[in-house]
Amino acid sequence: MLDAKKVMSQAYKYEEEMTQFLRDMIAIPSESCQEKEVIERIKKEMKKVGFDEIKIDKMGNILGRIGNGPRVIAMDAHIDTVGIGDPNAWKHGPYQGKLENGIIYGRGASDQEGGMASMVYAGKIIKDLKLEGDYTLWVVGSVQEEDCDGLCWQYILKENVLNPRPEVVIITEPTNLNLYRGHRGRMEIGVTTNGVSCHGSAPERGKNAVYMMAKVVNEIEKLNERIRGDDFLGKGTVTVSYIDCKTPSLCAVPDRAYIHLDRRLTKGETKESAIAEVKEAVKRAGVEATVEILNYEVPSYTGLKYPTEKYYPTWVLDENHKLATSSVATYEAVFGSRPKVDKWTFSTNGIATMGMMGIPTMGFGPGNEIYAHSTNDQMPVEHLVKAAAFYAAFPTIYCK
Repeated sequence: MLDAKKVMSQAYKYEEEMTQFLRDMIAIPSESCQEKEVIERIKKEMKKVGFDEIKIDKMGNILGRIGNGPRVIAMDAHIDTVGIGDPNAWKHGPYQGKLENGIIYGRGASDQEGGMASMVYAGKIIKDLKLEGDYTLWVVGSVQEEDCDGLCWQYILKENVLNPRPEVVIITEPTNLNLYRGHRGRMEIGVTTNGVSCHGSAPERGKNAVYMMAKVVNEIEKLNERIRGDDFLGKGTVTVSYIDCKTPSLCAVPDRAYIHLDRRLTKGETKESAIAEVKEAVKRAGVEATVEILNYEVPSYTGLKYPTEKYYPTWVLDENHKLATSSVATYEAVFGSRPKVDKWTFSTNGIATMGMMGIPTMGFGPGNEIYAHSTNDQMPVEHLVKAAAFYAAFPTIYCK
């Protein structure tokens, strides 16, 4: 019988260790494809707390095992980060791991190394309280998520890194200690216009690709207003996130222009419908342009290339699914109150675990997503403790 009070009490015993572990991870720059050192730091902590097995796959993801039961459960935290931007914009150094008034500051605190710290010490709590049972728990520190969300889990599942594969996955991206059961999907779309270059002193002799693209950009802005919505996930969106042109010189008419579109997909939208809408916007602009879904083929820190299309499907777990109800039951047991069940604004590795591979996925994480990618990236120490207690209690409650 699980004693939730004992689980929480045990979690508080490791507050100092969790805090230091997170501060150590923050101190190691670990942008996408540069995660090797932070992976080694995580391996060291997993060994310290007594994981039954630790392995690093060929992509560079670290996977730690607790228990050896037939029911396979996975919990995931991506441990790569985005860059720091202007270092002068940070109140505290981005790699300082400053601890002040119960808050840890630094790049990766909320997105997403805090979840890693809590998961590792959940394994320790399970060991301490002898909560192993009918399950095998895999704690995963995944790479390259900021560059290409879900790619790590495409590799883990398609290449049978975990075999048997998990029956459910908990994503530990920041939820402010709420439960999340999905989010919008996304895709990256490129649009290119081709013109005719000529000398800038006589632009009428050519065809300016930038002017052509300007008409397309105007239609993309209008398209954003027409995109459908969903009662739970909200509205889909599209925005121009990058623009470029090619020209023989600064005294010439550009013969090529390019825009990069960030498209967020709500429930019911597909990559086919999204591409069709962009093509229709180009048609409305009255110009010719190519529209394409982009691809990702950047090597991980191990040198492995695992190409994928930049289409990341929408996913929503039904609120009555046993994973959702057992997550609510865990929350109630550990915290003694009803949780808020919501969704993320941004995208997570859930686009692969559930969106592509169909494995039921739920979200619970320390920290607030409003601080993700910001110069005020932060994690309350109390969140680390409470999340560790939730992760430690979840497998037992789920298996019952």
